[in-house]
Amino acid sequence: MRHDGRTLDQLRTVDFTLDFTVHAEGSVLVSMGKTRVLCNASVTKGVPRFLDENKSGWLTAEYSMLPRATHSRRKREIGKLSGRTQEIQRLIGRSLRAICDLEKIPGYTVYLDCDVLQADGGTRCASITGSYVALALAAQRQVAEGNLPANPITDSIAAISVGLKD
Repeated sequence: MRHDGRTLDQLRTVDFTLDFTVHAEGSVLVSMGKTRVLCNASVTKGVPRFLDENKSGWLTAEYSMLPRATHSRRKREIGKLSGRTQEIQRLIGRSLRAICDLEKIPGYTVYLDCDVLQADGGTRCASITGSYVALALAAQRQVAEGNLPANPITDSIAAISVGLKD
């Protein structure tokens, strides 16, 4: 048995609360066990300078953990991000860019903001999975409203972590 009562081969309970926030183009509160991550997708006009705005769009991710998301309070990361935070942001961004054709949204940037409200393991997996759901909601709505030329999503993605004993 695990500390939360699950058997060794039992997954955490997964739940999605869609449209958790009202201002983001796509929003979801993802719960995996006791882990809670708020994922918002925002679509804005403009791309980073390294891109030709007539040829491609961009997708990037930001990740943060609230100070009291864990058993003991962590200092808020202001300015310089820890190596862990940078690695997780890059993982989320690369994972979601892998299932998108950004040439379908030239001149637009999608920001995926992942904020860990409560951590009990699996925050990377919850962030990737929640980001996909938030992105899917945002893309569908923005295309339907005529704000994006096309839906950039070409595939789906979710994440899970597993362990191996003996």
